[in-house]
Amino acid sequence: MMAMLPCLVLALLCLLQAGAEVPVQPDFNHEKFAGIWHIVAAASNCSVFLKMKDEMKSSTASISFTPEGDLAMKLVWPMPDTCQKLELLFQRSGQAGHYMAVEQKKELRVVETDYSHYAIVHEVQWNNQARSTALQLLVRDQDVTAQLLQKLKELIPSVGLKQDMLTMLPQTGECQT
Repeated sequence: MMAMLPCLVLALLCLLQAGAEVPVQPDFNHEKFAGIWHIVAAASNCSVFLKMKDEMKSSTASISFTPEGDLAMKLVWPMPDTCQKLELLFQRSGQAGHYMAVEQKKELRVVETDYSHYAIVHEVQWNNQARSTALQLLVRDQDVTAQLLQKLKELIPSVGLKQDMLTMLPQTGECQT
């Protein structure tokens, strides 16, 4: 039994490292990425997300960039009695399309985008040594094609998530940025 322990530890380390290697959009262009996006589908292992996913609605993200290349995000999402707002500043890491919000303990990667119709982003958040992972499908308008949804579904297992963690977020005209 003791002989197996080093093998198990090594296997776990390999899995953790493999999960950390989420790709970023090649030749990411932040000027094309800036603007209004609608978050229309998401998958996450966050316990709060999993409890609320069937009640959530589509939200809006306004993305801009500082002169230093940092990503500024204003999120607005509908709640039962109000519109919840949040502003985040992600600092650019060494790679374009990869950002860190140190105070919020978040990492964001733009995995894939065509800039004019859709984007898939990967987010990791650390809380008290717990880690949650999310994939989000963003669109410029609120129309989601079967092909875009399929792209998201294909990426879900590659970041350690399961298909039952995915939810489509119903469109709403509420809470626009």
